[in-house]
Amino acid sequence: MPALQLEVVIDRESPVPLYHQLAEQLTAAVDDGRLEPGDPFENEVALAQRLSVSRPTVRRAIQEMVDHGLLVRRRGLGTTVANRKVHRRARLSSLFDDLQAEGREPHTRVLSMETRTNERASAALDLGPDAELLSIVRVRLAADLPLALLHNWLPPAHADITREDLEEEGLYALLRRRGVKPVVARQSIGARMPTAEERRELDLGTGHPVLTMTRMAFDAAGAAIEFGDHAYRGEDYTIDLMLDER
Repeated sequence: MPALQLEVVIDRESPVPLYHQLAEQLTAAVDDGRLEPGDPFENEVALAQRLSVSRPTVRRAIQEMVDHGLLVRRRGLGTTVANRKVHRRARLSSLFDDLQAEGREPHTRVLSMETRTNERASAALDLGPDAELLSIVRVRLAADLPLALLHNWLPPAHADITREDLEEEGLYALLRRRGVKPVVARQSIGARMPTAEERRELDLGTGHPVLTMTRMAFDAAGAAIEFGDHAYRGEDYTIDLMLDER
């Protein structure tokens, strides 16, 4: 598939560096959909010749876009437009909610639902080790792209949740509809290489890491309402944090 040759206007009288002018216009093309995920990117040499700028200028513009996660360089495949990332703010929401907020249509594939014991999840939910928890394993997709493998455990009171419920809405929306509102959570974020199941369900290549998130959510009274252990495609997912000094 040939690379799309975008119209780019370079103002040599502007105080804005040429590489940044180029990067801004190419970034706008990714944002407005003229360049879509997977599209091949114009060859560095050809782009420099077409715009009458130096190769270092083009190389720096491309590197700026790579650094921002907009382009991906792969050996043997060249430079392509990166898959659109989910920018998730560090707040108490579900991936389903975040995708909807970004105007992307989330889909869910439920892999398993069963009641069983799990000492780690029971401890997180302040229940005895023999408690029969509802174990739910799902793949969350945006369009046809698998973004996350989600494993959640719920207390026995929610054992009547159905597969259809989980395919139609996010877990937190479903809990709120049942009168349970998560208001605070303790979560841990990390990264590692994927398991065989994660590699298969998230369609990951060899050497591609996953971002992990473990979360315990509580209601206003401090009661634990869900425990989650999730894995996300690292190249398609980022978490935004705002920090301040008190």
